[in-house]
Amino acid sequence: MKSLLLPIIVAGLLLCGGAIAQTLTSQQIKDLVASPDRSAADRKNDERRKPVEMLEFIGVKPGSTALDLSAAGGYTTELLARAIGPAGKVYGQSRPRPAGQPSPAPAAPEGNANPSATPGAAPAAPPSAPRPSPVALAERDKALQGKAAPIVAVVQPFEEPVPAEVADAKLDLVTLMFNYHDLGFLGVDRARMNAAVFRALKSGGVYVIADHAGRPGTGISESGTLHRIEEAFLRKEVEAAGFKFVAAGTFLANPNDPKDKNTPDPPQPKDEFVVKFVKP
Repeated sequence: MKSLLLPIIVAGLLLCGGAIAQTLTSQQIKDLVASPDRSAADRKNDERRKPVEMLEFIGVKPGSTALDLSAAGGYTTELLARAIGPAGKVYGQSRPRPAGQPSPAPAAPEGNANPSATPGAAPAAPPSAPRPSPVALAERDKALQGKAAPIVAVVQPFEEPVPAEVADAKLDLVTLMFNYHDLGFLGVDRARMNAAVFRALKSGGVYVIADHAGRPGTGISESGTLHRIEEAFLRKEVEAAGFKFVAAGTFLANPNDPKDKNTPDPPQPKDEFVVKFVKP
């Protein structure tokens, strides 16, 4: 019942002059994550992604307009849509795939070890081939109609990832979950991408990035091998676009990860960081 009432509550909060509502409370976020209509696959993903802590860190406000970069299957995109509610909108971006090029198979889901794995255990079976992002996002949008923000699939290169209608100071939030490191071996012009994000955000808009932590001094050099990036390196690149760093989340950190392999040995969660920036 709580999950059914949340969109109504969100809509009510937005009636005062169309202003964006206050940040969702911790209990509202917990109710949202516990919604019985969320998929079993997403619930399984929750075990390592900690969506309650992530949404609290992001500070999602109902009625926002958001862009989820590198949306993939839409796990984060859907969570944002549920949190933002029917009065807002969420764009999910994926890059165009060259004709005839298959989707690369990841070594492990987002390069993260299974926290419950035991030493010597057989590796998990590789995931099945993912559906193209636009298809997955369209399916999520159809299932959520009336209960969440509309989800709009965007197929544009990372260098120009923002739809034209919101490209000039129209966004409240941009997220990039666990894929900034990929931009290194993909040869993406990250400075150009970050500049486009900066231009698209309103003053006070938030840019949140999560990724797999690399060792000091490695920068983005291990993006295609260990699927990691040095946090200080990432922060420097984003700040160079004009963003102000405001917070770092430690809820996905694992200081015991040696950071010298893609999947830690002995098996354990990969050390991950979450950073928040704001456009002044």
